Amino acid sequence: MIQLVRDWTKRYLSDPQVIVLGMLLILGFCFIFFFGGLLMPVLVAVVIAYLLDGPVTFLERRHFPKRLAVTLVFLLFLATLFVLILWLLPLLSRQISQLFQRLPTMLTLGRDQLLRLPELYPDLISATQVEQIFDFINAGLTAFGRRMLSISLASVMGLITIVVYLILVPILVFFFLKDKEMILNWMSGFLPDNLTLASTVWSEVNQQVANYVRGKGWEILIIWGISFVTFTLMRMEFSLLLSFFVGLSVIFPYIGVTLMFLPVALIAFFQWGWDPKALWAIVAYAIIQLLDGNLLAPLLLSEVINLHPIAIIIAVLVFGGLWGLWGLFFAIPLATLINAVIKSWFNRQRSMAQGNQAED
Repeated sequence: MIQLVRDWTKRYLSDPQVIVLGMLLILGFCFIFFFGGLLMPVLVAVVIAYLLDGPVTFLERRHFPKRLAVTLVFLLFLATLFVLILWLLPLLSRQISQLFQRLPTMLTLGRDQLLRLPELYPDLISATQVEQIFDFINAGLTAFGRRMLSISLASVMGLITIVVYLILVPILVFFFLKDKEMILNWMSGFLPDNLTLASTVWSEVNQQVANYVRGKGWEILIIWGISFVTFTLMRMEFSLLLSFFVGLSVIFPYIGVTLMFLPVALIAFFQWGWDPKALWAIVAYAIIQLLDGNLLAPLLLSEVINLHPIAIIIAVLVFGGLWGLWGLFFAIPLATLINAVIKSWFNRQRSMAQGNQAED
């Protein structure tokens, strides 16, 4: 057994390129895992700069000077940020407050609607079972309300954190865009000279991650807009709030669709009861998700490496557990990185084996 391990190590881990790549990946993982919380504004700025680098490159290809392209894109980013803060967040906050204010009334209406089921189908469900269901829902909402109260008590610290983010992140984004080449050259100065394998992996993963992040950003905006228009035309309550979270749900492949089905169905049921309008709202949500999964996502993310659904779900669970929301967002790029490393590793081993056979 020991000899088998030695042979495997000698075959696959004797290449210096593999060792260097492995050390870089381990160091990067440890750095983010242990210091990610402290450097979160920097990581957020890196992600935003990554998103904005595409428009900057587009303007440069149209013969815009680098400084002018960066300035225009950065000003557009600031304008978007102000719109989100001054227009979107107050609307979302208002709808959340309205939802909590109307929640007791909605629960009472829902309970009355469900109590009709024992009258219509006495053999399938009883009034006692309906009461047990609502006791369970009330207990869950009570716990959620206590959780929200504890969060509100720490709102001062949260406000300070938000202010810090609003000041630091735009400044960091500007310098990341303006001095990208200088920063990358400075970082590469600490790396070994011979990085053929690492450079191959980086080139492939960089392209894949860029396509994924930009495509996912457009997917969120489009699904949010379509959902908002659909729910508004159906005169569904809390349409902005629901559509906003439906748009964000595309961050979590397969899981987000399932999680958002329940809020959409409950809001529709509490608003219309057993009326066909509630069913049409659920059908509309299902159609939006089908169009996203079968048309929009393949169109926007066509250049991203195809991963098996099992691999995607495992990546979402693992990286989401490690890094929370950011881990969920970058689960597919990180899975793509692992896939690229494994593929490049075995391709290199195969080419080296073929070279040894040719020499023999």
